[in-house]
Amino acid sequence: MRTILIIGAGKSTASLIKYLLDKSNSEHLKVRLGDKNKSAALKLINGHPNGSAFDFDIFNIKQRADEIQKADIVVSMLPARFHIEAAKDCLKFGKNMITASYVSKEMQKLNKNVEKKGLLFINEIGVDPGIDHMSAMQVIDRIKSNGGKMILFESFTGGLVAPESDDNLWQYKFTWNPRNVVIAGQGGAAKFIQEKKFKYIPYNRLFRRTEFLEVEGYGRFEAYANRDSLKYQSVYGLEKIETLYRGTIRRVGFGKAWQIFVKLGMTDDSYTIEGSEIMSNRDFINSFLPYSPSDSVELKLRHQLKIDQDDILWDKLEELDIFNSEKKIGIKNATPAQILQKILLNKWTLSNEDKDMIVMYHKFGYEKGGKKYQIDATMVCKGENQTYTAMAKTVGLPVAIATLKVLNNEIKLKGVKIPIEKSIYKPILQELEDFGIIFNEKNVKYLGYNSLNV
Repeated sequence: MRTILIIGAGKSTASLIKYLLDKSNSEHLKVRLGDKNKSAALKLINGHPNGSAFDFDIFNIKQRADEIQKADIVVSMLPARFHIEAAKDCLKFGKNMITASYVSKEMQKLNKNVEKKGLLFINEIGVDPGIDHMSAMQVIDRIKSNGGKMILFESFTGGLVAPESDDNLWQYKFTWNPRNVVIAGQGGAAKFIQEKKFKYIPYNRLFRRTEFLEVEGYGRFEAYANRDSLKYQSVYGLEKIETLYRGTIRRVGFGKAWQIFVKLGMTDDSYTIEGSEIMSNRDFINSFLPYSPSDSVELKLRHQLKIDQDDILWDKLEELDIFNSEKKIGIKNATPAQILQKILLNKWTLSNEDKDMIVMYHKFGYEKGGKKYQIDATMVCKGENQTYTAMAKTVGLPVAIATLKVLNNEIKLKGVKIPIEKSIYKPILQELEDFGIIFNEKNVKYLGYNSLNV
């Protein structure tokens, strides 16, 4: 039996564990799942004879070393900042490693030593990053190999609620880390290239400059720009690209409503509010509005932001219960962003019956023989339940497939890698199709800059 050590039993791990346990007899696998919350790990192992769960502390140096030494391959599903602890031990004890997270500077520094030891550390093999890399490179490489010159690449991903569970005016619920949703776009202007021109969208305008997308069978969406699209020029070999843009998908109207919170300053995470634990939702909203001895909070907000009472925006705000004077925040010395997150969690948390959905959309523009062409590729994945979510499937399955292929020496690369090379992405994308993760390609009229109205 070959031992796969998996560190971390979070929300994205369910499909990873199921895949490996389902193949454990035929592939002679023993799956060891360690987490600081052993009960979470036990739930995912679900009594399978080839699986075991145990308490694990990434900062317990002896335990970490002992477990990694006993493993044939290591998978880290911990928060990104903790991967490096496992990676250093994997290098020390000669073990290959898989993670779904972005390559950190610390991880990249290990590259030469990983290569020298003949090891492979695959990172960014989840959904975004991960499936986005692989599906993009598959088409880009095909276009180039057929003599085409890439002139446009746009890529969008969104973690959303499935249509049958879409029951609020925002058409949104938290399917992943709520904090990342609340503070999205902060820390600098979004950067991209449009028709060879560098473009920048500051945070205060980000959610009002959106692109519209249509996905057959699922309707219309909007997308706002990710913070830095430019870093993908060199990653994807697109140094001479004329238009390069990456964004996050939401349902149409989300950005306009979210802009209200941005304007008021409610997404700010840079300072704390005194007495926040005893504030009500209404107190919180009022703290961002001018003082008036006679006007209500509602009236001040409508006047401040010029929102008509019959505007759908107003209905969206009321639906969140932000004017409630009874509900207390209950968080001491909280930042505005933390308070907003708490309020939203009360309304946007998935119920047991809810299903989530991942939507991915790529646009590839290229030139060949003096003519311009465009391919649009879309992928929609819906969750089964609150364990095997779309997020768990699209993060966990690529990690699982990569783990087994590295263990079986089917992927022979060495060093710190991301899945942009054909020897990684081709077999993984092929197998993902067996799980319904399929990209539908369509040849469309090339629109160039007209397709990007931002």
